[in-house]
Amino acid sequence: MLSDCRGVPVSTDDQSLINFLDQCLDTALAFDGDSVADISRLLTDHPEFIMGHCFKAGMLTQAMEVRIYDEMLASVEAAEAMADRANDRERGHIRALRAWVDGDFFAAVQHWETICTHHPFDLLALTLAHLTDVLLGDVVGQRDTVARVFDLWDESLPGYEFVLGFYSFGLEENRDFSHAEELGRRAVAIRPGHPYAIHAVAHVLEMQGRQSGGIWWMTSRQDAWANSNFRNHLWWHLSLYHMDLGQIDRVFEIYDAHLRSSETSGDKYEELDASALLWRLNLMGVDVGERWKELAVKWEASAADTLYAFNDVHAMMTFVSAGKTDAAERLLNANERYIDHASDANVAMSRIIGIPFCRALQDFAGGDYKSCVDRILPVRYQTHRLGGSFAQRDIIGWTLLEASLRAGETDLALALANERTAAKPTSSQNWRMVARVHQARGDTALAKRADARHDALIIA
Repeated sequence: MLSDCRGVPVSTDDQSLINFLDQCLDTALAFDGDSVADISRLLTDHPEFIMGHCFKAGMLTQAMEVRIYDEMLASVEAAEAMADRANDRERGHIRALRAWVDGDFFAAVQHWETICTHHPFDLLALTLAHLTDVLLGDVVGQRDTVARVFDLWDESLPGYEFVLGFYSFGLEENRDFSHAEELGRRAVAIRPGHPYAIHAVAHVLEMQGRQSGGIWWMTSRQDAWANSNFRNHLWWHLSLYHMDLGQIDRVFEIYDAHLRSSETSGDKYEELDASALLWRLNLMGVDVGERWKELAVKWEASAADTLYAFNDVHAMMTFVSAGKTDAAERLLNANERYIDHASDANVAMSRIIGIPFCRALQDFAGGDYKSCVDRILPVRYQTHRLGGSFAQRDIIGWTLLEASLRAGETDLALALANERTAAKPTSSQNWRMVARVHQARGDTALAKRADARHDALIIA
């Protein structure tokens, strides 16, 4: 049996197909080009290529969008129809993909992990397991899935830099910042045009409150990522550093040049980052003009998708901010009907944190800050179930703090603000929050002290 460039067996007698698949995987992990379109063209002429179908369906799982479901299902069914000719590793991929399309995302990860146990150099299985752990908010899994195979890899294996990038991100999400930064920088040294590793180091710098260093890290490598398929998210990361430093003009420059678009591509990753950035500005009391209305047009078509709670809460941020009451109610009604009858993995995500946070966003936008607090406070330690990263989910804690301050619950607001400065004492934005809370409590001296910390960090 022939094998790929890492020695993993592939059930075909045509090495050129395997070589093309290797290139497609490299393209996908470098966030360059359109690997799904490339493999689709190959499958038109070679529909018998089992791993081609598994690759296509696997890449489509990461979109978490209804619009691609039929195409993904067609690839899964094509692979299933040839399962009797597949090897054990390929049948593992087919089982994982079937679990996915049936809504059992956690079972899909388990199947991919099993493949990695027996084929530790199966980079596709490792990729899909790690990235799905990110989607599901399985923080420990993001690290340990890679840890199980990491010591078996080295620079002699093609794609080692991608494994370094995955492990770097998993370590960062588990707050092993020093090790994460080391591996992320190693990955970028091997392959300077490696957006995911650049992104992993960006997360380290964000979590540690190293804003100036983050700006330098991103801008000095801008040529390596600014034309990649990951560019929207990396522009978002860059904007967070500027936001923390109070450089709001620069945040708007980034939004308008790179996140704001009148086109409706259907790519939710673009719309997620735009919504997340505008909501943060909203929490700061910054007027964003017509941007919410423009963004709401892009979200409305998927208001009732109920596929992924992470998408739903970002859509809700947009609807409540743009005054799209009908769209907001359509989203909530669809989700409430969905959790009553569905049994897929997203049900728990929606029930535990998705719907409560969507309701809290409605409360916040409507000025009912007390209700907003009451909805978020009981679930604040379960927000990982929403998926995404700590940096992305921080919007929930920030909303809770701002709502508690506006509701006049200053004891709670002070506790929450102190918690933030303890976790990231070099954040000028966090100290500004502490100052606002002390001012609301009438403690001018402590407010001035916190403002001084804020000012010192801005100057630095």
